[in-house]
Amino acid sequence: MKILGAIIAGGQSRRFGSDKAHAEIVGRKLLDHIADALAPQTDALIVCGRDWPDLTSIPDRPAPDQGPLGGLCAALRYAIENGFDAVLTAGCDTLPVPANLRTTLGSAPAVIEGQHIFGLWPTTLADALDHHLASQPDRSMRGWFAVSGTRQVWCDTAFHNLNTPEDFALCSGAQGLAP
Repeated sequence: MKILGAIIAGGQSRRFGSDKAHAEIVGRKLLDHIADALAPQTDALIVCGRDWPDLTSIPDRPAPDQGPLGGLCAALRYAIENGFDAVLTAGCDTLPVPANLRTTLGSAPAVIEGQHIFGLWPTTLADALDHHLASQPDRSMRGWFAVSGTRQVWCDTAFHNLNTPEDFALCSGAQGLAP
């Protein structure tokens, strides 16, 4: 199975106060930590919703400000157009990315329970997600789960969602967090 890795990064970082993808932990940008952890689990890697040096970057679909589903929708379409079977997703603002994320998720569609941005999505869902975003006002991941039959998988990793400067400060001080 050919897997595309997709970093969902189209958010506006409103609660963070600045572009959190560029925030540094252990001397490296947050998005680079995510890329380094996701890349070994995939055949290729893209960033959805923003430009990023040295990585293929694509715009959210059908437009910006669709939330994580806009990034996922873009990644699924890109995957189909480039011969991938599934997309493994991670957000640009949650650490750590489990080194065994792909195997933990098992068969697609699946997400990590409580960390829905970590997911494995078959490309066969691309048309359904396009239709969902065009016809449903609910842009939540949970709303999409009901349509797509997504399973939630338990993972014992202690995740850090970096939504505010306070979250970032706590994460920066955590030992052994950065990949």
